[in-house]
Amino acid sequence: MTDLLTVEKKRKAAPRETLRIASFAVTGGIAAVCNLGFRILFSRVMRYELAVMVAYLIGMIVAYVLARSFVFEKSETAWYTQLTRFAIVNIFGFTQVWLVSVGLVRVLFPWVGFGWHPEDVAHLFGVASPIFVSYYAHKHFSFRSIADERPIVSRG
Repeated sequence: MTDLLTVEKKRKAAPRETLRIASFAVTGGIAAVCNLGFRILFSRVMRYELAVMVAYLIGMIVAYVLARSFVFEKSETAWYTQLTRFAIVNIFGFTQVWLVSVGLVRVLFPWVGFGWHPEDVAHLFGVASPIFVSYYAHKHFSFRSIADERPIVSRG
């Protein structure tokens, strides 16, 4: 009987999970546009590598506010705890974004002779690169509820 209940819960959860992933992609896309736009502006007054870094911070703040508001369920976990966890996940995400963005523009693109808006294209690939890993990290760590942290007591 327990197996049937588990299967039924998973079946009902699948469309909700799909909607949450789609919502995460949309809110992440909005944050990515902010990230890319600010990087373009910052590149006018600072080196590309630094502009990527500063723009990522702005995009991260936008992503946090949108994800907390529209993607993940309300939680009794304090906002500052969620923000701290969100920042930890984004340290790893930033590392990936920076390596992809800078690696493409400084190494791969010159090597293959790619010259059409190389910084913009590289940054777009960089910003898009951590989306799936970030979703699951935020779901299971950043926005994890206190109820999810409690041990489950079997009543068997």
